Order: sequence, then C-alpha cells, then structure tokens
Amino acid sequence: MTMTNPQNIPNNLVWGILATLFCCLPFGIVSIVYAAKVDGLVSAGDTVGARLASENAKKWAIYAAAASAAIIVLYIIFVFALGGLGALTSHR
Repeated sequence: MTMTNPQNIPNNLVWGILATLFCCLPFGIVSIVYAAKVDGLVSAGDTVGARLASENAKKWAIYAAAASAAIIVLYIIFVFALGGLGALTSHR
C-alpha cells in the first residue's frame, strides 16, 4: 500500500469560482462548497474525505460547464426556430 502526499490533493476552488461566474450559478456554488472542505479535511488528516471532496468539486464544476453549454445550444435552436417560424408566416 502506498501513502499519498496529502498536499497533492487539489481543492479545485478556482474551477468552482469560474464555473459560478461564467457558467451555471447553482452548480458552481455546490462546487465551491466542496472545494472549501478540501483543505480543512487535509489538515484534519482525512485524506480520503479530502480526495472525495476534491473529486466532487471537480465533478460539479464540470456539470456547471455542461449545463451552460446545453443552455446556449438550446437558446440558439430556439432563436433559429423562431426565426424560421417568422419567415414562414411573413410570406403568406
């Protein structure tokens, strides 16, 4: 069994903040909450909990980015659908 260095556990706080500011606010906040737990868990010696919190922070930041991308794609589809509908109704 190998021991991992607890200082190598990233807290992913930057990703959580960026996800909150530029992507999806609710998912980004969840990411920040998990990221804020990492350093405290490392200090307490709970490397398993810190690693889990780090993974959750990263996961929720990815969810925020994916949700933002999905909303943008749906918005573009909606705009083109309305534009097409407008074009169809104006030619009558």
